[in-house]
Amino acid sequence: MTAPLFERLALVGVGLIGSSIARAARATGAVRSIVASARSQATRARVAELGIVDEVAESNAAAVDGADLVIVCIPVGQCGPVAAEIAPRLAPGAVVSDVGSVKGSVVRDMAPHLPPHVHFVPAHPVAGTEHSGPDAGFAELFINRWCILTPPEGTDPAAVERLAAFWRKLGANVETMSVAHHDIVLAVTSHLPHLIAYTVVGMADDVEKLVTRSEVMKFSAGGFRDFTRIAASDPTMWRDVCLANRDALAGELHEYRALLARLQTALEAGDGDALEAVFRAAAECRRAHAPRLDAE
Repeated sequence: MTAPLFERLALVGVGLIGSSIARAARATGAVRSIVASARSQATRARVAELGIVDEVAESNAAAVDGADLVIVCIPVGQCGPVAAEIAPRLAPGAVVSDVGSVKGSVVRDMAPHLPPHVHFVPAHPVAGTEHSGPDAGFAELFINRWCILTPPEGTDPAAVERLAAFWRKLGANVETMSVAHHDIVLAVTSHLPHLIAYTVVGMADDVEKLVTRSEVMKFSAGGFRDFTRIAASDPTMWRDVCLANRDALAGELHEYRALLARLQTALEAGDGDALEAVFRAAAECRRAHAPRLDAE
């Protein structure tokens, strides 16, 4: 059996992602021991009951004591205060990371609180489901998914590689990019689709003048079913994500509205050629990327 990559993993927050990390790290032997903390007593009790970590700490600060890997698994809006809370207890040489789907705000909020004797390597495992809480996690969540690392300039390359090795051990593919580029990429591939999903599903309430809500759900094809799944995601988390990445997301939303306006103009004019041109370009793009997307 290979030696663990880290001696002690501290998880601050044990929802879907945190509990999946715990399960995967234990299943793969990536760490020797795992300690976790959670905001509510009920969650801490449930984590202890599930037995997915070796120790449940009563506070975030206590959880990071002696840990050589700390992963903050909480909504991005809470990262700054938590960084300030754990900073005095962080061990020299520890790698400190997160799992947020926005990196600019995380770096801005966390970095000023972290002491110079730790290595800050923000990360984003691009994986998840619409479910939340410690019961929702599973060890296979990260297999063949991407984990994006966004180390600030000057970060020790050895620390970045240690964290990359950890995520590869959990089954993920690892890529490194700048904070700014990450937030643009995710605005396109994740944040805008979620925003649209919440809007489209919300329209089910507005169509009841013509059809019943049960008819909307009963006769919906796969597209609407996919939207309902995405729109079942944690509203608080996605509120924080959208606000944290509002500049990039607002730009993408502007482009999306412009495309919708083109479609509406073509539709009202009965311009089938214009509609087909948009649909054809999108279909060709999807087919070009289908092998990789469908494999994931």
